[in-house]
Amino acid sequence: MPRPEKQLTPDASPRDWFGHEVRYWRKRRGHSASSLGPLVQASPSLIEKVEKGQASCRRDLAERLDEVLGTGGVLTRAWGMVYGEAEKRRRETEKNAGPAMEGTVQVHQGRILGGETSSPLGSTEPVDRRAFLANSSLAAIASIDLAALVAPTTPHEPPTRIRPKDITAVLNVAEDIHRRDNAHGGGGIVGVLASRAMEWAVRLLTVPCPEQLRAPLYTAVARLGVVVGASHFDAYAHDDARIAFKIAADCAEEANDWHLRAKVFSFLARQAIWIGDPDTGLTYAEKGLVRADRLTPTIQAMLHTARARAFGKMGDIGGAMSAVGAADDAFARSNPQDDPPWMAYYNGAQHHGDTAHALYDLVLLKDQDPGQASRRFEIAIEGHDDAYARSRAISGTKLSSLLMAKGDPQQATAIGHQALTDAGHLTSRRAADDLKQLNRFAARHRRIPEVAYLRERIGATLQA
Repeated sequence: MPRPEKQLTPDASPRDWFGHEVRYWRKRRGHSASSLGPLVQASPSLIEKVEKGQASCRRDLAERLDEVLGTGGVLTRAWGMVYGEAEKRRRETEKNAGPAMEGTVQVHQGRILGGETSSPLGSTEPVDRRAFLANSSLAAIASIDLAALVAPTTPHEPPTRIRPKDITAVLNVAEDIHRRDNAHGGGGIVGVLASRAMEWAVRLLTVPCPEQLRAPLYTAVARLGVVVGASHFDAYAHDDARIAFKIAADCAEEANDWHLRAKVFSFLARQAIWIGDPDTGLTYAEKGLVRADRLTPTIQAMLHTARARAFGKMGDIGGAMSAVGAADDAFARSNPQDDPPWMAYYNGAQHHGDTAHALYDLVLLKDQDPGQASRRFEIAIEGHDDAYARSRAISGTKLSSLLMAKGDPQQATAIGHQALTDAGHLTSRRAADDLKQLNRFAARHRRIPEVAYLRERIGATLQA
């Protein structure tokens, strides 16, 4: 009689989570370890050890597992989340083995995933900022010089030692930029404020910090990085946005803040999807869902909506509908009292607007019924107040475009005018691009006088 398979513990570590995914797909496709091994050119015992988290999985094995099990690339993407960074660091360490740079110290094991990174962060000794950047993973995230990014444009001096009021100041600035960005968009003066705030916050990371304030400082800078990255993303300053998001991710992991880490990956996913790389966006969203048991249902819903939007852009009907269902299920379990305060924005309006975007793409790309997307956009428009004028404008513009393309142009025109009223107060490149798309759909009905007038207003708004 065969022995029962060992009960797996996917929450124990990222490697255990990966093994659990392998077993899930193996059993879903009706394979035993013995029958699967020869198909993927691996021994059955290796398959079993990978599933139990007792052995590492090579990337080529993950790719063969995906191919044989027909997962759509899930295991290869998961491999990148679990093993990719460690493998990259191992290769770089072997290549660049040598004495450490002067001024760097070994940091405590504070990172959520991959605690072996060395950096001067966390030291209470003064460090050189350029040495910090050269040794941090942040140095590799963009082609521009990060040292130039954090070099102050005016000679303000940071404190000589981190104090509680410095952390409070960072959090207050983050909240102020968040409020301005949602109400007015990320361009103009909001973008300038965001850049200067990030410069200052990154300088604080080089200041001696008492042990008890280290995690709160990282959390505050991570929160600011999320807000600043979102503002730059809205203004299409994509390199600056990626830098801010990567700084935020590193700081969130140093602080062991799973919620902020998830928020960073949610934004990275949305940015990748927006610039035309939904596959990378899906990877970011799934990376954010690693150890989902540590995330609140609201944050899980946020990440599932990002997955849905990625699948929608890829025209994957089944994937998008499944992800929307997962988002709805998670949101139904939401309890705002369990969420961090900065998640208060993710209410019913936000949830319906985010999921509607995924369904919108299915309507345009796969000729799906527009009814469900329309209803969700309507809920979003109704639920967003003036504090979230950008979200209301974007949902209204999308709904108008949907109706122009697949419904009643007269109704679309009325909704479009209201969206224009909101958008006219914004400095948002995203909102402007949505208006351009609406204008293209409206051109199909240019002989209708009301539609022609809407197009005139769109042209005037974009020109202004």
